[in-house]
Order: sequence, then C-alpha cells, then structure tokens
Amino acid sequence: MYKIKDEWGEFLVRLARSAIEEYVRNGRTIEPPEDTPPELWEKMGVFVTLNKRHAPPQMALRGCIGFPLPIYPLVEATIKAAIYAAVDDPRFPPVRESELDDLVIEVSVLTPPELIEGPPEERPKKIKVGRDGLIIEKGIYSGLLLPQVPIEWGWDEEEFLAQTCWKAGLPPDCWLDEDTKVYRFTAEIFEEEKPGGPVKRKPLV
Repeated sequence: MYKIKDEWGEFLVRLARSAIEEYVRNGRTIEPPEDTPPELWEKMGVFVTLNKRHAPPQMALRGCIGFPLPIYPLVEATIKAAIYAAVDDPRFPPVRESELDDLVIEVSVLTPPELIEGPPEERPKKIKVGRDGLIIEKGIYSGLLLPQVPIEWGWDEEEFLAQTCWKAGLPPDCWLDEDTKVYRFTAEIFEEEKPGGPVKRKPLV
C-alpha cells in the first residue's frame, strides 16, 4: 500500500463530493476521472464520512459508509462509498440537495486489517487510541469504528473496544471472549476545511 500523498487525498475528497452532488442532484453515478493518478487504481479500503458544519463532534455525523477490505480500486471504492454514505446509511434519511452546501466531506484510506493475537485480556495493550481503528467480529456480527472516533469522544482503549462491540450489536464486554476476533488498522484521513473548501490532512492527535 502506498502512503497517500496530500494531493491524492485532495483528489479523493473532491471526487467524493462530485460523486455525492451528481447522485443527489441527478441520480447518476460518475465515472473515475481520466486524470486519476495511477496509484489510486490500487485496491484499498476506504470510508467516506459526511459531517454537518458547525455541529459538535457528537452531533455532526450525517453519514458514514465504506469498505474495510481492499476489494475495489481506491478511486472506484471512493465513488461507491461516497454515494452510499449520502443515500444508503440506514441511520439517516438520504441527503437532500439543500444540504450539500452544509456538509463537510472526509475520506479515510485504510490499511488492511490485522488480527490481534493473544489472550483477550491483553487486547487493550495491543491497540492505541490516536493510531488504530477497530473491527470486531463474532459469529454473524461485526462492527467497525474509524481511528478518529475515540479521539472525538474521548475514549480510552477499553472503552474503544466496548464501543466497537456495541457497534457490532454485541455486549460491550464481548472483546473479552475467546471467540471474538478483534482487528486493528490505521488510516490516512483527509477532510474539507469547509463545505467545498480547501482539503487538509487530518491529524489524529
């Protein structure tokens, strides 16, 4: 996996906004641009997050969907995730055209998930808030939280694990079970400074 250059991050955020605007306004899915950097055709995981401007972090979310595994070329995955975040996040109604100028777009490019080995009680020591995102799987249940989420909410490592269990629809202490799989990953995050405005790399700490 490449380190994502700042100009590539800006390209992806602009692409996500274009995909959302075209779909919300006209119901059409855009094609990857001809000037897509070759590196962005590599398969990578990606999430697109939509945040309402001027809202506190706990109330800002308007949609977030993506692909934790590198199953699509990054440029195609970004288009898909952007549209899904805008119109298919089951937690929210579809984004309306009147909202487009009040949404800040954020793109997180993910490393492949890494299974955390060892005794379950050691898991908090093997993750780091401000670096890692988490995926928890148990049976048919799974949940993912991006690395920026525990920073925004002020969680420590154990609370991060508990909240990822909850996201999966599982009891908050399920991370202590032997048959629960916990994966960690990192992300490079890029976001608009304001709706449609300059794009910057988002530091976690």
